[in-house]
Amino acid sequence: MTMQTPLTLQLAALRCTVRPELGGCIAGLWWNDLAILRTMPTAPHSVRESASYPLVPYSNRIGHGQLQWAGSTYRLPLNFAPEEHSIHGVGWERPWHVLDADARSVRLMYQHPGDAAWPFAFDAVQELRLTADALDQTMCITNRAAQAAPAGLGWHPYFTKPPGTRIRFAAQARWDMGADKLPTQRLPHSGLQQGCDTLTVDHCFDGWLGALTLEHSSVRVSVSSDLDKLVVFTTPTRDNIAVEPVSHVNNALGPWAQAASEPQALGVRVLPPGASFSASMRVRLEALA
Repeated sequence: MTMQTPLTLQLAALRCTVRPELGGCIAGLWWNDLAILRTMPTAPHSVRESASYPLVPYSNRIGHGQLQWAGSTYRLPLNFAPEEHSIHGVGWERPWHVLDADARSVRLMYQHPGDAAWPFAFDAVQELRLTADALDQTMCITNRAAQAAPAGLGWHPYFTKPPGTRIRFAAQARWDMGADKLPTQRLPHSGLQQGCDTLTVDHCFDGWLGALTLEHSSVRVSVSSDLDKLVVFTTPTRDNIAVEPVSHVNNALGPWAQAASEPQALGVRVLPPGASFSASMRVRLEALA
């Protein structure tokens, strides 16, 4: 894994480090000296150890690496051993290059040629920008294939979880999950409003209202997005919680989705050649003491 000096953004009390060459990931986000996201190790084994990474051109799992699209099955690499699934797209696995940057913002681009990892060519651009109390992120995917192609976007931040942290968000439903980590059924669910110390969750929430708070003794972290699905993952033994705004349901492009519903009904965007899809996310901080 090639390591380069992190690109550092800073404004007032906020500081963010970015690793364009490591999947366009965030290596850390601090408010004064308080880590808001977990800090990436100096010598990581994988981008999945980062503070946050982009999910493009899909999020979560494609069951058994079997991408179903337009009547064809594409075999994708199984990149999450020991699970027999493909996960989180290709953006996090590839270097991004810097389009432009200044002290408080950066724009990154990844150009995908279409290969065994994902058959459809696309361009992806992500922007990270600091304000005095927030990190704003946008991402856009443009279809460069000659045919209509499926697309999804999302972010995979790992927020620190000090003892006493509470989570609150509203949703309409939650997708149950089988032992294979793939969704089974959509059931009504109002979201979460509880402490995280004993929380075990690894689910996709549907009909998310686009707002979430994580709160502990010194800070309130507010996460907002124009996406309407949210994957949340933590266990009592973890010192972080993954809060992932995403555009589609887990495994929305696998064989299960073809039998259960049209991919578009599960949030997958269908992009004609040259068409784009974009999304945004904000992480805002507020002192409580």
